[in-house]
Amino acid sequence: MLLEPLASAADGTSPGDLPGPLLTELTALYASNHEFFALSGDFPDAHHISTEQVATALADELSQPGAEVLLGRSEGRLIGVVVTLTHHPDPADPDPWIGLLLVDARVQRTGLGRRLATATEDRFRTAGRSAVRLAVLDNNPKALAFWTTLGYELLDHREDTQLGRPCTVLRKPL
Repeated sequence: MLLEPLASAADGTSPGDLPGPLLTELTALYASNHEFFALSGDFPDAHHISTEQVATALADELSQPGAEVLLGRSEGRLIGVVVTLTHHPDPADPDPWIGLLLVDARVQRTGLGRRLATATEDRFRTAGRSAVRLAVLDNNPKALAFWTTLGYELLDHREDTQLGRPCTVLRKPL
């Protein structure tokens, strides 16, 4: 499994500048997860996600201070995306966050999501971080089961900062 950062504005590029084939790969990955996006409401029509919508979503993610978009590849194929934050907007929150971990729906339940999560945790551990947090939408019991199986523990219930959706906040010591 290869986990590599997507070019960011700090590199002088933006998701709108992504090569067409990469943006096409990313759009296919996002579109394969229509079940998740129907729950999240992140796109107006979860069954018709366009390259422009994906480019905008990635640009929005990367506009957050300390955000990073990581591309997960296995055997040369894009199989996942992980969005991280080095610091939560709440200054009282000391941990980095996983904002999104998305695995191509065609390869879900094969262990690749676990490998992506572990690789992301390893990046934080290598950076000297002692724990990581994330929020799971309360209407997504599959995601809650996935993360708790990986050792994440319930920390809090609150609304997400962008859309006010009810979430369960989880934390895992590294």
